[in-house]
Amino acid sequence: MERWPYLISDHEITLRPLRFRDRANWQKVRRKNAMWLAPWEATRPRIEDEGPLPNFFQMVRYYNKEGRELRSISLGIWLQDGNRERFIGQITLGGIVFGAYRGAHIGYWIDQSFANRGYTTRAVKALTHFAFSTLALHRIEINLRPENNASKKVAEKSGYIFEGLRPRYLHISGDWRDHLTFVAENPNNFN
Repeated sequence: MERWPYLISDHEITLRPLRFRDRANWQKVRRKNAMWLAPWEATRPRIEDEGPLPNFFQMVRYYNKEGRELRSISLGIWLQDGNRERFIGQITLGGIVFGAYRGAHIGYWIDQSFANRGYTTRAVKALTHFAFSTLALHRIEINLRPENNASKKVAEKSGYIFEGLRPRYLHISGDWRDHLTFVAENPNNFN
């Protein structure tokens, strides 16, 4: 099996781990898209003081550790733009469980100026293929807010099938929000 760091390519997009030197690109895209992404991004419930969010360097170290341990694979989405790579979003294969379940979930975000161009769908398809062929996972979920029609289209175009509603599934934008669950199962039957 391949080892961390994973590099997944699909024509002019590449999925690869964030590096320390990507900080300026990542921060610029996140800052530019803060308002656009806010309705869809996970927040922390006010249960106890968990301390501050990690800085970029702590986040990258955490992603690398989780990737090496095969618990979560978080990758930047990079577009080949002439002679340079351009950071346009991020995708994660998280909650990876082996054993009898062999499953995970996928989450993603994209720079608004690159939305509706098929890049997110291609990233989801590429990561799904990697998860099924390289990791031999059986089941992958995409959980999304019912009002997020763009994300719903990504899931459907990526071959995910609607499975059901999960009430109050994830803390988003300050409250527990309902999510729709879309599922893809590995076409290879591992018995």
